Amino acid sequence: MLKKLICTNKKAHQLYEIEETYEAGIQLLGCEVKSLRLGRANLSDSFARIVNGEAYLYNFHISPYPHSREAQNLDPTRTRKLLLKKSEIKRLTGKTQERGYTLVPLKVYFNERGLAKVELGLAKGKKIHDRREQIKRKELEREIRRRYKGKIK
Repeated sequence: MLKKLICTNKKAHQLYEIEETYEAGIQLLGCEVKSLRLGRANLSDSFARIVNGEAYLYNFHISPYPHSREAQNLDPTRTRKLLLKKSEIKRLTGKTQERGYTLVPLKVYFNERGLAKVELGLAKGKKIHDRREQIKRKELEREIRRRYKGKIK
């Protein structure tokens, strides 16, 4: 599978525990697709919600394409519709209504057919002590690797 990665949400794995992932299409305009092909997108503060049986992506920033007239009038963080199957939407609706679950976009990429896709994660927020524990574990692993770097072959 050839995927051209456009952008990732680096904070998602730090702040949330991802339980399931879903692939969704995005409804975009032509100038937005051209801007994505240049890699001019940011997922940092974005999130997804299901409203009236349809999924939407909020705060996904796509910079305006410089050579387009119609891009000048677009809001870079406008709400974009996500394309999911009805069964997936029903399942996600039930899960997100449970306490603590949210939909977080993890990455945006072009698939092998050239279609823009978003990988959504069904996530549960981490507590502060969980994050601190994760940081300690990473530092410990890094220290072990540093000490035994030249000794293990």
